[in-house]
Amino acid sequence: MFVNQIAKSCYSGLKHVSGRGQAFFAATTRLQHSQTHLVPSTRPETSCTNNMMDIGSRRIFNEDHDLFRQSVRRFFQEEVVPYHNEWEKAGQLSREVWEKAGEQGLLGIMTPVEHGGMGGDLFSTAITWEEQMYSNCSGPGFPLHSDIVMPYIINYGTKEQIERFIPKLTAGTCISAIAMTEPGAGSDLQGVRTNAKKDGSDWILNGNKVFITNGWMADLVVVVAVTNREAKTAAHGISLFLVENGMKGFQKGRKLEKIGLKAQDTAELFFEDVRLPASALLGELNRGFYYLMNELPQERLVISDMAISSCEFMFEETRNYVMQRKAFGKTIAHLQTVQHKLAELKTDICVGRSFVDNCLRLHSERRLDPATASMAKFWASDLQNKVATQCLQLHGGWGYMWEYPIAKAFVDSRIQPIYGGTNEIMKELIARTIVGHK
Repeated sequence: MFVNQIAKSCYSGLKHVSGRGQAFFAATTRLQHSQTHLVPSTRPETSCTNNMMDIGSRRIFNEDHDLFRQSVRRFFQEEVVPYHNEWEKAGQLSREVWEKAGEQGLLGIMTPVEHGGMGGDLFSTAITWEEQMYSNCSGPGFPLHSDIVMPYIINYGTKEQIERFIPKLTAGTCISAIAMTEPGAGSDLQGVRTNAKKDGSDWILNGNKVFITNGWMADLVVVVAVTNREAKTAAHGISLFLVENGMKGFQKGRKLEKIGLKAQDTAELFFEDVRLPASALLGELNRGFYYLMNELPQERLVISDMAISSCEFMFEETRNYVMQRKAFGKTIAHLQTVQHKLAELKTDICVGRSFVDNCLRLHSERRLDPATASMAKFWASDLQNKVATQCLQLHGGWGYMWEYPIAKAFVDSRIQPIYGGTNEIMKELIARTIVGHK
């Protein structure tokens, strides 16, 4: 009805203008036709659910996704949550849980079936990121392994590399890491000093890396190294190599003691005259920086979705707490200041969720550009830290106790604006699309 009224009104004003009235009428007719074919989703968005972590919500998912989410949620509750405290003390997971994740089909979900994977969609693998955050267990490095490292091999590896490594990575019998960061090169990948020099058909790798997730347990590491110091820019002289645990000259340093992510093994890696065969080169020579730029948007999307999911978990945890905690003879949920804070938090989280879900949709259509991914990463991780701080505050002194889930969520959130490219760098990347020369 609304479209018909606009069409008649506008057409009456344009019908005497040669050609334009007919064109406008044709456009509005197409609009009416397209509206009759729209199928509205009956799935509630996060803002309308009873619980932000409810299964069956958000229009980007369907019933098949819901069934998969139930399975993933059960896995984290049964195979991860009961053991996470002991993994925090050990500073690493057990290899058994990696293999169980592989058996359950939770690793390499988007890997094509012909390469030994499930051939699942982006939304399915996003469910594993989200359910990990809903369990409040930051230890498993599954997202980095499956959705950051494996795509490099699948997208740029040779047939032999894919056949050799992907089945083992999907099964969880081979754990992977990617080594970009160095003591003197973090977000600035063009500052990498680790280098590989040709020696006959082999390569000799030297250098060291730091803050490497999965580094201590890794069986396979994708290493970023300089291969041409004479290139016109540093970006034109970087390559990627597959380095296997046990290679002579490859040493792992200590597990780094962090303020958060305590169950996640993070290590220093050292390469001293590591001899690599020609088959260890991943992709084309000196194309490594290009590959990194291609894959970083997905890494930043992973971080942003996990950040929003953590916000949703912290909100629900805090809501439950204030509904039970009593002060001045009634629950603190009766205090207007607490109610208003919860209203602000839920609004911020729902806005963030809407944007990140849109980014997931764009990426599923291969339309997520680097600037938008950077927006999602910096916005969501900043919000995660804001939510963590305010939810902990609503817990009072108990929020500072390690036994309370909000305390763990608080310390785990602090790294999010740092890794995957600091949020300051994210803003630089966004700004270039705004004021850069076309």
